[in-house]
Amino acid sequence: MKELHHQQAFTLIELMLTLIILAILASVSYGAYQSFIEKAKIGAAIADIAKIEVLIEREITNSGVLPLNLNGLNIPNDPWGNPYQYLNMSTVNGNGAKRKDRNLVPLNTDYDLYSRGPDGQTALPLTVPRSHDDIIRANNGGYVGKAEDY
Repeated sequence: MKELHHQQAFTLIELMLTLIILAILASVSYGAYQSFIEKAKIGAAIADIAKIEVLIEREITNSGVLPLNLNGLNIPNDPWGNPYQYLNMSTVNGNGAKRKDRNLVPLNTDYDLYSRGPDGQTALPLTVPRSHDDIIRANNGGYVGKAEDY
C-alpha cells in the first residue's frame, strides 16, 4: 500500500499577508530611523557650535578682539552641508541684521552664530516658520539648540 505524503506549502494568501506585514514594519522602522538621524544631526550641529565658540574665544584671547568672520578658523559645514552663519555685533549698526527672539530683542550682544537647519533657510526673527528648525546660539552662549525650543 502506498502512503500519501501531503506536501506542505504556503498559500498565496499567506505569502501576501507576510509581505504586507513586512512592508508595514519596514515603513514604521524607516520613519523611526529618519527621526533618529535628524536628532543626531541636530546634536552634531549643537556640538559644532560649542566647538566654534571655543575657537572664537581662543581667537579673542590671541588677538584681543572678536574675529570679523570665521574664514581663518577652519570651520566645517553644518551636518546638512551648509556653512555656519556668524555675525560680529560690533560690525552692525542698529538691530536690523541681528537675530531676534519673539519680542524682537536681539539674541546676543557679542555675536550671532547659527546653522540654518535642515531646510537651509532662515529669517532673522525666530517667529518666522522657516527659522524654527535653525540651530542657534542665544543669550551670549547661555543657550544652544533649536530655535523653536528657545
